[in-house]
Formats: sequence, structure tokens, C-alpha cells
Amino acid sequence: MNPISPRRSMLALALAAACGIAAAQTARAPARAPAAEPWPTKPIRLLVGFPGGSTPDLVARTIAEPLSKALGQPVVVENRPGAGGNIAADLVAKSTDNHTIGVMINGNMTIAKLLNPQTPFDPLKDLAPISLIGTAPLLLTAPANAPGNNAQDFFLAARNAGNKWSYGTPGVGTVGHIGMELLKTRTNIDPVHVPYPGNPQVINAMIAGQIHLSLLPPGLAAAQIRAGRLKAIGVTSVSRSPLVPEYPSLDETGAARNFQLEIWTAAAGPASMPRPIVNKLSSLISEIARSAEVRQKLFQQGWQVAGTSAEGLANRIKADTALLGGVIQMRNIKAE
Repeated sequence: MNPISPRRSMLALALAAACGIAAAQTARAPARAPAAEPWPTKPIRLLVGFPGGSTPDLVARTIAEPLSKALGQPVVVENRPGAGGNIAADLVAKSTDNHTIGVMINGNMTIAKLLNPQTPFDPLKDLAPISLIGTAPLLLTAPANAPGNNAQDFFLAARNAGNKWSYGTPGVGTVGHIGMELLKTRTNIDPVHVPYPGNPQVINAMIAGQIHLSLLPPGLAAAQIRAGRLKAIGVTSVSRSPLVPEYPSLDETGAARNFQLEIWTAAAGPASMPRPIVNKLSSLISEIARSAEVRQKLFQQGWQVAGTSAEGLANRIKADTALLGGVIQMRNIKAE
């Protein structure tokens, strides 16, 4: 066996050392981040917890087309009414495909669990806020032949009627329900609650004389009032609303001083939705809502456009959970 020369031995050691250094450098080098996966890769489901023609449905259909153009995928509005919008909210909360979002109202995103501990989702834990789209006061509305020529006379008749009168809402725990319970404490009236699948059904029942009053979104109520089928009593804001400036506020009428209540509609996804997707949707939906064309459409539907960031919506959720939750506790409101 031939002995290895000193020169060859030194060369081998040098090569080995070089290879070791290269291996160590490779091990220390940061891994290259994988390329971001394209999104969306299929149509977006936009769930609405109320029937066609309801205010959340109109909002969803208004933003669906421009959102589809911005994302390059169809945005399909899907109505899943029931439980005051919570059926659709639960479907959104449990979705895992990252292509399902919802247009929801205050109650779905704030007090659903406070109202009923058996609610299958927790809005504060299971939903990801995307954007607050629009806000509005409610309009206290009555049948066209309701007694009284002004708010004071109307409330006097309501107090005299006691629980012989009834009021309609789009479901237990909706802002229309909780707001009316708050109004009852402020005005000493006592109408009985009658829930319906949505506000269109509430309006039909009131026109038919089956119920006596309701707190309705101004965008839905105003057309019926102007047509002479319903009567406006007052809006639930301290001053008149630019949405329906022809109608006084309940504070202005003297029937309910400093009474302030708003509804809102917002977009949300499941809490499991990746943050980059939430941020993308938030940016797009807020931009769409604030665009001139969509802003005008939403205003005509009865909304003052907000178009907030996800964080802005999260802050509103926190504030309204405290306000509406206080009424639930005070009036001992329970889901049926």
C-alpha cells in the first residue's frame, strides 16, 4: 500500500474543511419563504342571515358586484334567514374554506352569546371583523291609522293600551327588539313583542294592522310612510338624521329625551381566516363602501357609510356589546 504524501494529505484536509464551512453556512442560512398562495381561488360565498329585500340583503347585493370585480371571482349572495341572523353568522364562524364571509347586523356580532348561552358561536371569539359598512338610527313607525296627531298623543295612547298593543321585530335579540325594550323603560309603554323572519314581514304585518309599532331601518320605512301606508313617530337619534331629515327625533318630540340608538351592518369572516385575507377584504370592502357610486346606493337604502378598517369595526363591537348587553341584563331578555 502506497503511503499518502504530505502534500496530498494537506489538500484533502483543506477540501474537507471547505466542505464543512459550506455546509455550516447552508445550515445557518434562513429558509426561503414559500411563495404566497393565490387567493381567492374560487367564488366567494357572501352569507346573509335575513330574507331577500331586507337591509342586510340589499347591502350584500350592493357590494357583491364591485367586490367580485376587485377579486376576479364571483361573489355569490346566499340568504340563510333565521334566529335573528345567527344561523348565517354561525355558518360563517364555522367555515374553513377561507372563501366564506357574511354581512351581519349589530346583534350577530355583539350580544348573541349574552342573549342565549346556547348560541353555537361566540361573536367575540369566533368571528373576524372585516369592515363596518354603514350605520343608521331606527325610525319608530306605526300603522297609518294609528291614534294621535303627534308623538306625545301616540305615546299616551300606547300607555293606555298597555300590553294590548304589540310591536314587531326581525327576531329576538335584534337591535329593534332590544331598542324597543329600552324605549319601553323610557316611556312607560308596554307592548308585547312579536318576532318575524325579517323586517319586510314586520312592515306587511303593520300595514295589515296586526301589530301597532316597530323600530325600523329608515331606508325600509320611509317609502311606506311617504306612500301613506305607515306613520312616522320619530327617529332614535338625539337630532334629526340626514337619512330622513323630514322626521323629528324622539328627543325633539319630547317623548324620549336623549334617546340614542343605532343599527349597523358589517362584513365579517371566521376567526380562523388568515390575517392577510382579512386585511385584503377589509381594504377592498371599505374602499368599495366609500366609493361615490356605492355610497349613494347605500344612502338610498338608508345607511350613512362608515367603511372602517377591521380595527374600527372591532372597537364598535366592544362599545355596542357593553350598551346592548346592559339592556339585556336590565330587561332580563332571553332567546326563545
